[in-house]
Amino acid sequence: MSAFRAVRRSSRRAAVGAVVALPLALGACAGDSTGLGINLVSEQQVAELGAQSWQQMRQEMPASRNATYQRAARQISDRLLQAAGLNPSEWEVQVFQGKEANAFALPGRKIGVYEGMFGVAKNEAQLAAVIGHEIGHVQANHSQERLSSQMATQLGVDLAGAALGQAGLGQPQQVAALLGAGAQYGLLLPYSRNQELDADRLGLMHMARAGYDPRAAVELWQNMSAQGGGQPPVFASTHPGHEQRIQRLQQLMPEALAVYRDAGGRV
Repeated sequence: MSAFRAVRRSSRRAAVGAVVALPLALGACAGDSTGLGINLVSEQQVAELGAQSWQQMRQEMPASRNATYQRAARQISDRLLQAAGLNPSEWEVQVFQGKEANAFALPGRKIGVYEGMFGVAKNEAQLAAVIGHEIGHVQANHSQERLSSQMATQLGVDLAGAALGQAGLGQPQQVAALLGAGAQYGLLLPYSRNQELDADRLGLMHMARAGYDPRAAVELWQNMSAQGGGQPPVFASTHPGHEQRIQRLQQLMPEALAVYRDAGGRV
């Protein structure tokens, strides 16, 4: 595909970062989101937030002028959406200018890819691994889960901080800050890593069902590991480490290859 021949020529100039699902609060992912059997935000509310975030991003970040990139992102997204049982005509796909190796999908049926992602994804299948992962976040309602968890945790922190402050165990603001840090490292971040692994599995199956070789997902993360530099400790990151992610994908590979074979792929 011509997009990736052009990519290889420019890949040395790409500044490579980590592929992340863009947080909804800044512009990006129904189930029991709080662990309490309730959702604190509706799917409609999350979709509206996603649409608002997308509009803001479109205003602040210029679209890529590379027509080949735009066409590649659109065509790959369409195949993945069809494989996921979704209607491609209802989704907006945009490549943005920027050297970040980043892609995201938002509630409200939006997919964004940065130009820098083409410097890490060396072929269509590797880019499909990224976009399929992001579609998985939306399909699994991870933004709804994330927002509900944050709301429930903040409520608990506020109540506990006030109670401990009244008991003379420190200023309420200081207590709340300490409790918030504990909640982040003990609850919210591991939960988010689980979402990432869940999206990895969904994306792997979507790309296999769409006729993309799922082994390209492992190759992509090997590229990321080689070019992405150091990573924060796993306990302090919302994303699994590269090696952890690669191991998880390899564990899922027999299932994904069976799906790929059923879709007509050659194993």
